[in-house]
Amino acid sequence: MLGQDEMKLPAVLVLSTFATIALGQTPPENNAAGNGTSQRSTIEVKPGPPAIKQKDIWNETGFFHPFVRMPKYILQDQKSIWTSPFHTATQDTKWWAIFGAATATFIATDQYFVKQLPNSSSQVSVSTWASRFGSAYSLVPLSAGFYMIGTAKHDERFRETGLICFETLIDTSLVVETVKLATDRARPLQGDGEGHFEAGPSRWSSGFPSGHAISTWAMASVIAHQYPHPRIIPILAYAAATTVVAARVGARQHFPGDVMAGSAMGWFIGDYVYGRRHNGELDHKPTVAQRVMDHVRIGAQIE
Repeated sequence: MLGQDEMKLPAVLVLSTFATIALGQTPPENNAAGNGTSQRSTIEVKPGPPAIKQKDIWNETGFFHPFVRMPKYILQDQKSIWTSPFHTATQDTKWWAIFGAATATFIATDQYFVKQLPNSSSQVSVSTWASRFGSAYSLVPLSAGFYMIGTAKHDERFRETGLICFETLIDTSLVVETVKLATDRARPLQGDGEGHFEAGPSRWSSGFPSGHAISTWAMASVIAHQYPHPRIIPILAYAAATTVVAARVGARQHFPGDVMAGSAMGWFIGDYVYGRRHNGELDHKPTVAQRVMDHVRIGAQIE
């Protein structure tokens, strides 16, 4: 069996591959029309068919029609994700260096960091409870809630957010399970506790990367892109995702390197899917949060 140091390199290469999801594609046109309430994706993503088309807005094509196109969209996403290393733009290679180096650093210090935790029963119990917010049974209903509320209230942006979140969660699930099978990293409570790669009791239970991290950061990325204003929304989204990944380490289900890799991959997948599926026509209308904040006054009102 290969030693731990020898097995770190494949893990870093895996992260580097997926940290550059769809980089190097044709820069998007400015689809943030109107008042620009949403923001374009950070990486260069060529806009594709939107999740909500003009003909989908309310009564023309039915409640479930947008889901009919989703399998085709997911296949397109997966093709871009898995072939991303072959079309990386020169200006985007910085992501390889940043996240590759960060993951390598975390993996190199995983055992030391985990040993510094109290590792008490209360720490594990509280962390296990907190990490439930990153489970599928929490994230899927949240996505459904966006879509259902958006449909009921005729809020296209809410509806689109739900669809993009659904597509993103499916993409992250396909990616994370494939990488888990390839890396087969032991979790903190498995084997000798050293987190060796190609050493897990089962490839299906591999710890690298963290599934909770990739899913929560992907959704946080989508929500932050859809609702950049007021600033509290992205802050809350990323704070929730950070809480989940910290909880996964505290629950001794993952090493820091696992959640770092999952978080980076999730953020980029969310950014990519948003860039592909956001309908710029929706930016003509203010978001729900903005409409609410219009009626909120902070501090004393000057006459």
